[in-house]
Amino acid sequence: MEKCRKFSPEDRLSILQEGEREGKMSTCRKYNLSPSLYSRWHERYLSKGMNGLKPFYRRIDPVVATLEQENARLKRIIANQALEIEVKTEMLKKTSFIPQQNWS
Repeated sequence: MEKCRKFSPEDRLSILQEGEREGKMSTCRKYNLSPSLYSRWHERYLSKGMNGLKPFYRRIDPVVATLEQENARLKRIIANQALEIEVKTEMLKKTSFIPQQNWS
């Protein structure tokens, strides 16, 4: 299985410049790129400049991640408590209450 290639923003820029000089299809064949990927890089470069060629990762704020974990933990606790209450009420409904007789 082929390892995933990673191009730096500078590499992407040089590939785009070479594509302008020598042609899009020959450059795509040379670097084994799909034409759609080349076009995506080109569009992002035209709209955002060099920043558009940087890899885009959705970064999750560590504070938000810890809050989401805490929220999930609390939801599990509440669900367990609700289940316990429901089971107890069902058990109380099923047991019949026999009043004690006073033997005085």
